[in-house]
Amino acid sequence: MNDMIYDFDHGNRYEIIGGIKIMSPSGTIEHNTIIGNLYRIFANYLREHKNGRVFTDSLDVHFNNGELYMPDLKVVCDLSILKPRSTIYGVPDLVAEVLSRSTRRFDRGKKKDTYESSGVREYWIIEPIEKSIEVYHLIDGKYELDDVYQIYSENEWNQLTEEERTQARFEIKVSLFDDLIVDVNEVFEWID
Repeated sequence: MNDMIYDFDHGNRYEIIGGIKIMSPSGTIEHNTIIGNLYRIFANYLREHKNGRVFTDSLDVHFNNGELYMPDLKVVCDLSILKPRSTIYGVPDLVAEVLSRSTRRFDRGKKKDTYESSGVREYWIIEPIEKSIEVYHLIDGKYELDDVYQIYSENEWNQLTEEERTQARFEIKVSLFDDLIVDVNEVFEWID
């Protein structure tokens, strides 16, 4: 049960969440676009700095508690956990999940708990409809919310108070690296 489970008769992929095999449906255009944008941002940075690798949702992550997930995006800094012709047996340093109706309960619940207890240092929960990103940092073994980064429509921006506008943040300082700042607008590029 440690390997990815494929239903070859139907071409389905599954995750093991809480010991239960859960089908992983494909995402929407928006979901895929966000993952592609994030991949491009991290891949460009990691290629230049040679300090890690980034992977999308087609690669399994096997956790020590028996859980098997396909996070939408994962960044691995410790390349020793990557074995040729294999999947990931170890803990990514950063995981991002793009919410959908079918996954939001797991992404905010069991998966978040597993990422936290396994030692994933940074966890992003991305809401494509609201164009927001919750960023959690692992501090003393527990996730603490860094902030919620969001794009506002002109109408939404005009309805914010001056204090809310001052507190709005549009650039994410990735805690894993000294100099990587992600512009939230780039994450949601091509999302209407």
